[in-house]
Amino acid sequence: MNQGQLLKVTEKYGSPVYVYDAEKIASQYKRLTDAFKAIKTLKVNYAVKALSNISILKYLKTLGAGIDTVSIQEVNLGLAAGFLAEQIIFTPNGVSLSEIEEASKLGIQINIDNLSVLEQFGTKHPNTPVCIRINPHVMAGGNSNISVGHIDSKFGISIHQIPHLLRIVENTKMNINGIHMHTGSDILDIDVFLHASEILFNTAKQFKDLEFIDFGSGFKVPYKAGDIETNIEELGEKLSAKFNAFCKEYGKDLTLAFEPGKFLVSESGSFLTKVNAVKQTTSTVFAQVDSGFNHLVRPMFYGSHHDIDNISNPKGRERFYSVVGYICETDTFGSNRRITEINEGDILRFKNAGAYCFSMASNYNSRFRPAEVLWLNNEAHLIRKRETFDDIIKNQVEVDFSTKKAKALVK
Repeated sequence: MNQGQLLKVTEKYGSPVYVYDAEKIASQYKRLTDAFKAIKTLKVNYAVKALSNISILKYLKTLGAGIDTVSIQEVNLGLAAGFLAEQIIFTPNGVSLSEIEEASKLGIQINIDNLSVLEQFGTKHPNTPVCIRINPHVMAGGNSNISVGHIDSKFGISIHQIPHLLRIVENTKMNINGIHMHTGSDILDIDVFLHASEILFNTAKQFKDLEFIDFGSGFKVPYKAGDIETNIEELGEKLSAKFNAFCKEYGKDLTLAFEPGKFLVSESGSFLTKVNAVKQTTSTVFAQVDSGFNHLVRPMFYGSHHDIDNISNPKGRERFYSVVGYICETDTFGSNRRITEINEGDILRFKNAGAYCFSMASNYNSRFRPAEVLWLNNEAHLIRKRETFDDIIKNQVEVDFSTKKAKALVK
C-alpha cells in the first residue's frame, strides 16, 4: 500500500485505525512454502494469537493454511472461520484439563506441554492422538522477554524429563502422533535452530507412530532499515535436508509443520494515528497522537521498535520527535525519532503493526478499540468496526442504589 491509499483509509474510517495488506500476507505465505518445497507434506498453521480477526483467518484459509490456537475461544473462532477440526492444532499453556478435553471432543489435534496434564489426559483418553510439546532449552531469540526456550520457561516439557515422559506414555498406552518444539521468538541464528531440530529428531525416535513433527516458528522479521531477519530460504534448504534424511531413517514420510504468526502478518500491518498536539518542552518536542498503549502496547511492554513516519508530510524536512500517546501513563512509542516535520492533524504511520498489536489492545482509560481494515484487491474492506460507548458498558451490570437493601449496603 502507498501513502495516498493509507490516507484515504483514514479519511473514510477515521483514526486510529489498523490496516492490513493482504498481498503482503500472501507473499510471506508463499515465501515460506517455497522455502520448504523439498518437503513432501508441509503444513503451515497460522498462530491465531498474532492477529485473530475472523476475516484474516478466512483469508489465510484461502491460501492453504491451518491454524495454531492457544485457547478454546481461538478454537471456536477457527471453526467459525470455516476451518475443519483436522486443520486446527490446540497448543495451550497452563489451561485446565477440562479445556483440553473440550477441544479434544471437537476433534482438534491436542498439543500438551505438562507432564501432570499429559498423565491425566492419557489415563482418561488413551486412544486420543496427542502431540507432545518439548522444550529443548535452546534460546532462539535475542530478546529475553520473548525468548522462552530457556530452562526455567513455563513452556514445554524439559528435554531432561524425557525418561519420565516415556514412563507416562508406556503406563497409559496413550497415542502420541506428534512432537513439537518450542524455542521462542525472533530466531537470529539458523544454526542454533538446526541444533534444536537435532534434539527434536532424537526425541522423535522414541515414538514409533508419529504422523508429524512441528518445529514451531519464531521467525524474525525486520523492524527497521538494516535490521536482521531469519533467512527463511537458507533455513528451508538446510532443515528440509535434515528432515528428509530423518524420515528415511524413521521409515516413513512425516508431515513437517510450522506455526508462524508474526512472519505472516507483521509486515502487512500499518497503524495510523492522528497528531492531536505538538508540545515543545525545554529539551524535547512531543508529537501527541490519538492513541496509546491501549492500542499498541509492544513498545512499552517489550521495548519493541516500530518505525514511524509522517504520511501527511512525507517530503518535509526531518526533525527529532518523541511520539507519545494520550493515556494517563507513560506511553512512549518512540523517543527522539527522525521524522519529517509534524503538524497537528497529521497522520503518523506505525509500521510492522500486523502482529501482536490489535490482538493485545484494551479499553484502558475507557478508550474505544480502533477499527480494522483489510486492503484486498486494491480496495479497503472494513473487517472490524470502531467501538462505541455501548461496547464499553454492554457487559456491565448497574446496581439500583435507590432500594433499601442497596442503601444499607452502602452504609
